[in-house]
Amino acid sequence: MSQQRKAQIEASRPAFKRRALEQYGVEVNPGPLETNSEPALVLEKYAEAQSEEKGEAFHDAVMDAYWHETKNIGDLAILKQIAQDAGLDTGDFDAILANPTYTSAVARDIHLAHEYGIDAVPALVFDNKYLVLGAQPYDVLQQVVEKVQEESK
Repeated sequence: MSQQRKAQIEASRPAFKRRALEQYGVEVNPGPLETNSEPALVLEKYAEAQSEEKGEAFHDAVMDAYWHETKNIGDLAILKQIAQDAGLDTGDFDAILANPTYTSAVARDIHLAHEYGIDAVPALVFDNKYLVLGAQPYDVLQQVVEKVQEESK
């Protein structure tokens, strides 16, 4: 990420935090900007393979850690603790992170996201037709929903 883009995102964070609270009632305290989330994605595949419940628990814990607790989910020690707290067996932590079943599944997901033009978070797809990238104001999301509803009549 270029320094200019990083500075732009950092400068927009206060407005993003304010909008999230005012328009959605959600308080956010995001983690570091240049976090490598790929290990977390691999662990989520591992958690999902254990059970749907463990997959959801891990996903929610990682989101909470990054978006509310300002944690660096790319830090493997932090990520391991999150996994343990979510009920995952992390005895073979390094082997899990290197498991080709999970790493190739993540690689396929990333490739598909790039094919769809997704390069920001959040990324929302409406009706398999409209892609909304980044943290958008409520009225933008409302316009897209209204458009989809109108088209489905």
